[in-house]
Amino acid sequence: MNEEELAGSAKAIVDSNRYMAIGTADESGRPWVTPVWFAHEGYREFVWVSKPGAQHSLNIAARPQVAIVIFDSQVSPGSAEAVYMIAAAEELPADELEPSLGVFAGESEAQGLSVWTRDNVVPPARHRLYRATVSEHFVLSPQDERLPVTLG
Repeated sequence: MNEEELAGSAKAIVDSNRYMAIGTADESGRPWVTPVWFAHEGYREFVWVSKPGAQHSLNIAARPQVAIVIFDSQVSPGSAEAVYMIAAAEELPADELEPSLGVFAGESEAQGLSVWTRDNVVPPARHRLYRATVSEHFVLSPQDERLPVTLG
Protein backbone atom coordinates (compact mmCIF):
# COMPACT_ATOMS: atom_id res chain seq x y z
CA MET A 1 0.00 0.00 0.00
CA ASN A 2 1.23 3.49 -0.75
CA GLU A 3 0.96 6.46 1.64
CA GLU A 4 -2.31 7.67 0.12
CA GLU A 5 -3.93 4.22 0.44
CA LEU A 6 -2.70 3.88 4.03
CA ALA A 7 -4.15 7.28 4.90
CA GLY A 8 -7.46 6.42 3.25
CA SER A 9 -7.67 3.15 5.14
CA ALA A 10 -6.83 4.86 8.44
CA LYS A 11 -9.47 7.55 7.87
CA ALA A 12 -12.07 4.87 7.09
CA ILE A 13 -11.28 3.13 10.38
CA VAL A 14 -11.71 6.37 12.35
CA ASP A 15 -14.89 7.31 10.49
CA SER A 16 -16.55 3.91 10.87
CA ASN A 17 -16.04 3.51 14.62
CA ARG A 18 -17.61 5.31 17.54
CA TYR A 19 -15.30 4.36 20.40
CA MET A 20 -11.61 4.81 20.95
CA ALA A 21 -9.48 3.27 23.67
CA ILE A 22 -7.30 5.77 25.54
CA GLY A 23 -4.21 4.58 27.36
CA THR A 24 -3.18 6.80 30.27
CA ALA A 25 -0.84 6.48 33.23
CA ASP A 26 -0.97 7.93 36.71
CA GLU A 27 1.86 9.85 38.40
CA SER A 28 3.68 6.61 39.28
CA GLY A 29 3.31 5.19 35.76
CA ARG A 30 0.53 2.71 36.57
CA PRO A 31 -1.38 2.23 33.28
CA TRP A 32 -5.11 2.46 32.65
CA VAL A 33 -7.06 2.01 29.42
CA THR A 34 -10.63 3.10 28.90
CA PRO A 35 -13.02 3.28 25.95
CA VAL A 36 -14.75 6.58 25.23
CA TRP A 37 -17.27 7.69 22.62
CA PHE A 38 -15.58 10.35 20.52
CA ALA A 39 -15.88 12.96 17.81
CA HIS A 40 -12.96 14.30 15.82
CA GLU A 41 -11.90 17.34 13.88
CA GLY A 42 -9.61 16.67 10.94
CA TYR A 43 -8.25 13.39 12.39
CA ARG A 44 -5.92 15.43 14.63
CA GLU A 45 -8.22 16.52 17.45
CA PHE A 46 -10.37 13.97 19.25
CA VAL A 47 -12.95 15.07 21.81
CA TRP A 48 -15.02 13.22 24.39
CA VAL A 49 -16.80 13.82 27.67
CA SER A 50 -15.88 12.20 30.96
CA LYS A 51 -16.30 12.73 34.65
CA PRO A 52 -13.29 14.62 36.06
CA GLY A 53 -13.00 12.03 38.85
CA ALA A 54 -12.75 9.06 36.46
CA GLN A 55 -9.38 7.28 36.58
CA HIS A 56 -8.41 8.25 33.03
CA SER A 57 -9.36 11.89 33.71
CA LEU A 58 -7.23 11.95 36.87
CA ASN A 59 -4.38 10.37 34.92
CA ILE A 60 -4.64 12.99 32.17
CA ALA A 61 -4.46 15.75 34.79
CA ALA A 62 -1.25 14.18 36.12
CA ARG A 63 0.27 13.10 32.77
CA PRO A 64 -1.22 14.52 29.58
CA GLN A 65 0.63 12.09 27.29
CA VAL A 66 -1.76 9.42 26.02
CA ALA A 67 -1.91 6.60 23.50
CA ILE A 68 -5.10 6.00 21.52
CA VAL A 69 -6.25 3.12 19.35
CA ILE A 70 -9.38 2.91 17.21
CA PHE A 71 -10.39 -0.48 15.78
CA ASP A 72 -13.42 -2.61 14.96
CA SER A 73 -13.68 -5.29 17.66
CA GLN A 74 -16.35 -7.19 15.69
CA VAL A 75 -14.11 -8.49 12.88
CA SER A 76 -12.64 -11.98 12.76
CA PRO A 77 -9.26 -12.56 14.39
CA GLY A 78 -6.45 -11.82 11.96
CA SER A 79 -8.48 -9.36 9.90
CA ALA A 80 -8.56 -6.39 12.27
CA GLU A 81 -7.18 -3.03 11.23
CA ALA A 82 -6.45 -0.22 13.63
CA VAL A 83 -5.20 3.33 13.86
CA TYR A 84 -2.72 4.02 16.66
CA MET A 85 -2.06 7.54 17.90
CA ILE A 86 0.25 9.41 20.24
CA ALA A 87 -1.38 12.54 21.66
CA ALA A 88 -1.46 15.13 24.41
CA ALA A 89 -4.80 15.22 26.22
CA GLU A 90 -6.42 17.86 28.38
CA GLU A 91 -9.62 18.86 30.06
CA LEU A 92 -10.81 21.95 28.23
CA PRO A 93 -11.37 24.96 30.49
CA ALA A 94 -14.73 26.70 30.26
CA ASP A 95 -13.27 29.63 28.30
CA GLU A 96 -11.82 27.31 25.62
CA LEU A 97 -14.77 25.00 24.92
CA GLU A 98 -15.50 26.28 21.42
CA PRO A 99 -15.04 24.98 18.74
CA SER A 100 -14.43 21.53 20.30
CA LEU A 101 -17.86 21.48 21.89
CA GLY A 102 -19.37 22.25 18.48
CA VAL A 103 -17.55 19.24 16.99
CA PHE A 104 -18.79 16.97 19.78
CA ALA A 105 -22.35 18.33 19.68
CA GLY A 106 -22.45 18.06 15.88
CA GLU A 107 -21.42 14.39 15.95
CA SER A 108 -23.94 13.68 18.71
CA GLU A 109 -26.70 15.25 16.64
CA ALA A 110 -25.60 13.45 13.45
CA GLN A 111 -25.98 10.13 15.26
CA GLY A 112 -29.41 10.99 16.66
CA LEU A 113 -28.12 11.41 20.21
CA SER A 114 -28.73 14.18 22.71
CA VAL A 115 -26.80 17.29 21.77
CA TRP A 116 -24.26 18.31 24.39
CA THR A 117 -24.25 21.96 25.37
CA ARG A 118 -22.02 24.15 27.49
CA ASP A 119 -24.32 23.51 30.47
CA ASN A 120 -23.52 19.78 30.20
CA VAL A 121 -19.75 20.26 30.58
CA VAL A 122 -19.17 23.15 33.02
CA PRO A 123 -19.67 23.08 36.80
CA PRO A 124 -21.90 22.01 38.39
CA ALA A 125 -22.44 19.43 35.59
CA ARG A 126 -21.01 15.93 36.17
CA HIS A 127 -18.99 15.83 32.94
CA ARG A 128 -16.21 17.86 31.33
CA LEU A 129 -15.06 18.07 27.73
CA TYR A 130 -11.64 16.58 26.95
CA ARG A 131 -9.46 16.91 23.88
CA ALA A 132 -6.53 14.87 22.61
CA THR A 133 -4.30 16.57 20.06
CA VAL A 134 -2.54 13.92 17.98
CA SER A 135 1.13 14.27 17.13
CA GLU A 136 1.61 10.88 15.44
CA HIS A 137 -0.62 8.37 13.62
CA PHE A 138 0.36 4.78 12.82
CA VAL A 139 -1.07 1.66 11.21
CA LEU A 140 0.37 -1.84 11.18
CA SER A 141 1.52 -3.51 7.98
CA PRO A 142 0.50 -7.11 7.22
CA GLN A 143 3.94 -8.01 8.65
CA ASP A 144 3.11 -6.21 11.93
CA GLU A 145 5.46 -3.33 11.17
CA ARG A 146 4.47 0.06 12.56
CA LEU A 147 3.99 2.46 9.65
CA PRO A 148 3.62 6.21 10.19
CA VAL A 149 0.71 7.71 8.30
CA THR A 150 -0.32 11.33 7.74
CA LEU A 151 -4.00 12.10 8.28
CA GLY A 152 -5.73 15.40 7.76
